[in-house]
Amino acid sequence: MTTDTPAVELRHVSKAFGDLRVLDDVSLVVPAGRAICILGRSGTGKSVTLKHIVGLLQPDSGEVLVEGEDIAALRGADLARVRKRIGLLFQHAALFDSISVGENVAFPLRRHTKLPDDEIRARAEDLLAQVGLERNYDKMPADLSGGMQKRAGLARALVMKPAILLADEPSAGLDPITAGEIDQLLVALNDTAGTTLIVVTHNIPSARVLGDELVFLHEGRIIAQGDVASLDRSDVPLVQQFMKSDSSG
Repeated sequence: MTTDTPAVELRHVSKAFGDLRVLDDVSLVVPAGRAICILGRSGTGKSVTLKHIVGLLQPDSGEVLVEGEDIAALRGADLARVRKRIGLLFQHAALFDSISVGENVAFPLRRHTKLPDDEIRARAEDLLAQVGLERNYDKMPADLSGGMQKRAGLARALVMKPAILLADEPSAGLDPITAGEIDQLLVALNDTAGTTLIVVTHNIPSARVLGDELVFLHEGRIIAQGDVASLDRSDVPLVQQFMKSDSSG
């Protein structure tokens, strides 16, 4: 990959489920090291976009490139290789409830590397410390608050040191203070590690903090795109309504 290669690029991507067209000729370029927020009403294709980027869904037409490789064309070991460059923070953390918080974080290392146990534990402990959970390695996920579970999910998403982090509604279900703390962790990750962020969110205050660029999806199409100031000036009524909202939901 050259420095000019985008971290992620969608080229004329369309996807339908039966008669429902969820993505309709979507094209998007995400430069490496940038933070992009995807906005829009529920059911407009935001999470489906993330699933295409990580290869969980394949487009009906178009291309999805990750660091220059068309992920839809990859299978087996080649797909796994590209996926290792991508971290995914699920909307509800999606921790395994039968193993400890620390072992949740360590799980990708145990599955995808041959590192010794002490090094795996040390890396997991370091990630937990970075998200403020240094005393929680041996606790079970059920013992954590929603915000702490989201932090643990973020640590797990980062343990393979991904170049790209996808975050699906990272502030969902969190109080404003905890949501702000998650936002700051993501900002620091982008600023200090240069990690490319692609964040799906309904939370306009979060989008204002996180996004170098905002992308507004409606009925499967991009209807507005640009920095916060340009979307604040948008003459599209739905975009105006969103941008004037202080809602975190």
